[in-house]
Amino acid sequence: MDLGVISVRYARALLKSAMEQKSEDKVYAEMETLSRSYLDMPGLRTAIENPMLMDDRKQMLLETASGNDVSELTKKFIALVLNEGREKVLQFMAASYITLYRKQKNIIRGKLTTATAVSHAVEAKMQQMVESRTQGVVEFNTEVAPEIIGGFILEYDTYRMDASVRTKLHSMFVELKK
Repeated sequence: MDLGVISVRYARALLKSAMEQKSEDKVYAEMETLSRSYLDMPGLRTAIENPMLMDDRKQMLLETASGNDVSELTKKFIALVLNEGREKVLQFMAASYITLYRKQKNIIRGKLTTATAVSHAVEAKMQQMVESRTQGVVEFNTEVAPEIIGGFILEYDTYRMDASVRTKLHSMFVELKK
């Protein structure tokens, strides 16, 4: 069976249960933490997939990787996944939950890249502009990348606006080569 299908089914069931218990926001934060833990600690996957490690140890490890003060629903979900022998797909389940939650709550990820740090007022103004265009909530991240020389790159949803000096210089260089 396709891993994507499995992970989405489990994630849908988790989201439905979380919404019934009005704990979808907490579970979202826990799934984000778990997903980041998998990315930040490659050894986590190895440990969880180790058949010699007992399920109670895997449970404890996964609860810790999900953050402090894990909800009962997340604990039960992890136990179910371990009981069903689907721990190899848990990282994908967490990612699927995050995607489904964002879709349900109309949350869009946005990113602003600048050559130097910008003030919180500028960041808030850009976030507000994106929110007004998308009619959704924007999880906004800023990044400093000196290699763009100046200007900014704004990305959200499928939109990308590159107003960086580096891109403009590159375009001019290409024109001059013709």
